[in-house]
Amino acid sequence: MPAGDEWAGLERDRALLDRTSMAERVAGILRERIMEGQFPPGFRLSEETIIKGLGISRNTLREAFRLLAHEKLLVHELNRGVFVRKLGTDDLSDLYRVRRVVECSALREITEIPKAAMDRLCAAVTDAEQAAFDERWPDVGTANLRFHEAIVSLIGSPRVDELMRRVWAELRLVWHVMENPRMIYEPYVAKNREILELLLTGDLEAAAKLLDAYLTDAEERLVAAYADASER
Repeated sequence: MPAGDEWAGLERDRALLDRTSMAERVAGILRERIMEGQFPPGFRLSEETIIKGLGISRNTLREAFRLLAHEKLLVHELNRGVFVRKLGTDDLSDLYRVRRVVECSALREITEIPKAAMDRLCAAVTDAEQAAFDERWPDVGTANLRFHEAIVSLIGSPRVDELMRRVWAELRLVWHVMENPRMIYEPYVAKNREILELLLTGDLEAAAKLLDAYLTDAEERLVAAYADASER
């Protein structure tokens, strides 16, 4: 049992907790802007502008920056400031390596798909097809992401879900560099439908093999296109 002085200084720690909680909320705001492309890769984040705009302290903002740097969304450059991170092609290949391991394992480790999860998969594919028909390519990308989120959720692990949210956040940094979102998303609308049809018939192993090939193809296409876009 604590002797008494182990709890000394909790009031001081409470102030730190309040600041940390605020920093997480600020990080959430900045993360959303980064993922929406409002702060593109290479963009310098102005401390003064953010502090004034959000009405927060410098310490709170720097803690938010630290959280986002840990997520690999921001990078601090000495004597220059804080910037939205630019990924390299090695980063991109590594992200797809993680995706293949996690997403394919999700399909191989289960014996059946719960109805609620299947409904999410079906809705994501249908939404992507409609958005593609309307040529709303960013919406196709959002629906595609929901499809893959639903696959990962089959594992039933909050930690894996959190890991993959970070992976997809980093991938958004790549997608925002690309000038032609149609090139990224259009080939995979039909592939998602193929995977879904296999899942509906219960052929999970075939779905996992198709997904593995799909992600390998996506990596090769995206790495080549990203390298080209980054050189411009």
